[in-house]
Amino acid sequence: MQINSHMSVLIHDVAAHYGTREALIYQDFGGSEWKSYSWKQFSDKVRAVSLALLEMGVQPQENVGIFSQNSVQYLFSDFGAWGVRATTIPFYATSSEQQIQFMVDDAKVRILFVGEQEQYDKAHRIFSFCPSLEHIIVYDPKVKVSPNDPTTIYFDDFLKKASPEHDEQLRQRYDEASMDDTANILYTSGTTGDSKGVILSFGQFHAAFEANGKCVPVTDKDRVMNFLPYTHIFERGWAILAMTKGATMIVNTYPQQVQQSMRETHPTCMSSVPRFWEKVYMGVQEQIENANPAKRIVFQRALTVGYKHNIEYLSRGKKPPLSLHLEYEMINRTIFSLVRKELGLENANFFPTAGAAVSAHVEEFVHSIGINMIVGYGLTESLATVSCDHLGEPFTVGSVGQPIDSIEIKISPEGEILLKGPTITKGYYNRPDINRAAFTDDGFFRTGDAGYMKDGELFLKERIKDLFKTSNGKYIAPQMIESKLLVDKYIDQIAVIADRRKFVSALIIPEYKLLEDYAAKHNIYYKDREDLCRNRQIYDMMMERIDTLQQQLAHYEQVKRFTLLPHHFSMDRGELTNTLKIKRRVLNENYKQEIEAMYQE
Repeated sequence: MQINSHMSVLIHDVAAHYGTREALIYQDFGGSEWKSYSWKQFSDKVRAVSLALLEMGVQPQENVGIFSQNSVQYLFSDFGAWGVRATTIPFYATSSEQQIQFMVDDAKVRILFVGEQEQYDKAHRIFSFCPSLEHIIVYDPKVKVSPNDPTTIYFDDFLKKASPEHDEQLRQRYDEASMDDTANILYTSGTTGDSKGVILSFGQFHAAFEANGKCVPVTDKDRVMNFLPYTHIFERGWAILAMTKGATMIVNTYPQQVQQSMRETHPTCMSSVPRFWEKVYMGVQEQIENANPAKRIVFQRALTVGYKHNIEYLSRGKKPPLSLHLEYEMINRTIFSLVRKELGLENANFFPTAGAAVSAHVEEFVHSIGINMIVGYGLTESLATVSCDHLGEPFTVGSVGQPIDSIEIKISPEGEILLKGPTITKGYYNRPDINRAAFTDDGFFRTGDAGYMKDGELFLKERIKDLFKTSNGKYIAPQMIESKLLVDKYIDQIAVIADRRKFVSALIIPEYKLLEDYAAKHNIYYKDREDLCRNRQIYDMMMERIDTLQQQLAHYEQVKRFTLLPHHFSMDRGELTNTLKIKRRVLNENYKQEIEAMYQE
């Protein structure tokens, strides 16, 4: 059953149905013990936030900022603000002071919720530069507030402002809530320039939950891990959709601890980006490589059977032969169940995956071991899902699934994916210039992605703006090449270089620990990480592995040279967005010397 109420009252309506049933599983900031809230307790906290915001004079459609990692307090603040018809502005917990100042000023934020010490310190430092900012509310009680800061209070003290005097005013706000109200202004990560505030209405959320509810079979029996930041529209839309179905939410605060959290809490569902599954794939492949020959043969046979059963038959809507089915069931109960148990996924249901290109190797592997990966496609401007695989129905590895209900897809003569429907944004906040260019004359939103439809499924080609043209006139799709190479266990990050160049090259961040292990095993001496990355034996080994992975690419698409970098790409240097997408323009500038060296004769 789905309870698809207006989000101002959603938690209260779900709580009225489920009462004392467990709603949220969480850890305190920096804590290790898992705690929980019931739906009724969740509702009570949300209501307290609403009343406290009324006490602070929050007006309908006022912009309220949230600058935090995932936490239960974040959820209380979001839904509490929506209860008084306010708009919430989610900031990534890793945002820089410059980004925070821009968003606070652009949205005229008066009240800003912050998570831990890092977020508080940044907010405090930009406070005097933001004329609209009046109050900072801190979630983590361990945060040390500056002694010269009279504007900041802790979240627990903020909740004490909740007064029954505002009960009638709160009921009035509930009654006045409209689907046309703005729920979020969500600033995009800005790979190609300044962030833009995407306007998302309550009506968009409502339409998205209705459409996704028909094809994403989450239920009140599911335990949903919140892994991606709530600021990310994929996690935001997915998490609230799961709440409309009464699922239990597992709030993971620190992304780097997600695999430990999974083993401790045993989720049945989790949305993620492909990089998560690439890491799983590489981890299993490494175990296979390090196993004794007998175990290696057994596991390779298991993967072959899993591929035949789940990809060659089930994904194509065909019934597997009885002998294959029986062999797969035996392998699934033994070998694959152990793999899933190691991940904490003993009761795995399904796992939505989007946000970047999914390597065919990785998608086939995840399905082969009995995990239902639902590959999809969407944007912040479409309130996440445009299309996705449908659980139990045929799908094609390499597609991004079937369009969800209510959305209309059109492919322009240039190959651009155009969208229209109730889940599509009306535009960007304070950017009438961009709004005009974002839509076609007949009202379709321009995604900037190239793609095509085939047999009812959507296939992506490349970001139109990301296509590179070599000096030989050949077009290169860098993300496609990067996704093929990222499955190698020695590659952590990669940026393809090709635009206006005579051949394709790449900047590569290796998995340093594995590279060091390889050097030790092969008696390769090096002084430091820089020396290791320059080593010719290491380069030749990496080139051989890259050549193996890119055999199916056209000759002009293949990486001819690369540079191993001795440090990661960095958000501090402006090289990554908050969603860890690379900023190619910045990389080209920051690594100009290394890039030029690869093209010297």
